[in-house]
Amino acid sequence: MRPEVTIALVSLTAVIVMMLAELKRSRANERLLRQRGATEPHGDPYRALALVYPGIFVLMAAEGALAGPSPDVLLIAGFALFVAAKILKLWAITALGRRWSYRVLVLPGVPLISTGPYAYLRHPNYAAVFGEIAGFAMMVGARTTGVISLIAFALLVRKRIAVEERALGSRYT
Repeated sequence: MRPEVTIALVSLTAVIVMMLAELKRSRANERLLRQRGATEPHGDPYRALALVYPGIFVLMAAEGALAGPSPDVLLIAGFALFVAAKILKLWAITALGRRWSYRVLVLPGVPLISTGPYAYLRHPNYAAVFGEIAGFAMMVGARTTGVISLIAFALLVRKRIAVEERALGSRYT
């Protein structure tokens, strides 16, 4: 197998395994949040994100497998960026604990988390996902679909953040 195909397949497999682990945790947390009275705001682009997020990694892997290998420096830099993004994401997930999920679920009367990365960034999970996308694109050599993926995700996240901010209302200080 050509190196670029191996890199794309191994990278994509790792990302899918991580996504499935996150999905399992998200669904467990969603059940608990709903039992505690959490509400989901209208207008959330969750369904689009649920398709686009994994889909962009598949497209980037396909481009990388067809386009040829990334230069070693991009492969290493992309891997480093991806790992750093995953660490930030895990920090955000840990800080939110049982309140983290893929869906926007708001517990009434519960204060916002302001510890961990939330002490420094308003939306560290989304910042981490941008790092995941950029790092993956660099690793596999997805120059075109990497840029398109970042733009597509940015458009969806912009709408998602507006939904979150509206749902959380005056709880932001």
